[in-house]
Amino acid sequence: MYSQKIRFQKNNKKVELYDVTIYQTPRIGEKRGYRPVYRLHVKGKNHGDVLANVFAKLNVADTTPADYRARYISTGDIVLIDEGIKGKMYYKLCIGGWEKIHRMYVC
Repeated sequence: MYSQKIRFQKNNKKVELYDVTIYQTPRIGEKRGYRPVYRLHVKGKNHGDVLANVFAKLNVADTTPADYRARYISTGDIVLIDEGIKGKMYYKLCIGGWEKIHRMYVC
């Protein structure tokens, strides 16, 4: 399995707006059947920053958007960061943190 741990680094890059889609399985722990459950735009300086912001926003009742109907982000969930012409990157939340993965997990 190809995966890469995401390191959260401080840098001087300017804050950008990222297009993010959350994928979850119907039940926690399933390894197949990922479906898009929510799409939002998140500000961040890099992908690590965006993933941290998504986790914080969707795992605290006070910050969860009113139209969010999925469960809290948990181990096994996948986040797609779509940067348009720059490409799409998929990240899976694993026990040790976010790992970069191939698209085939979402299919």
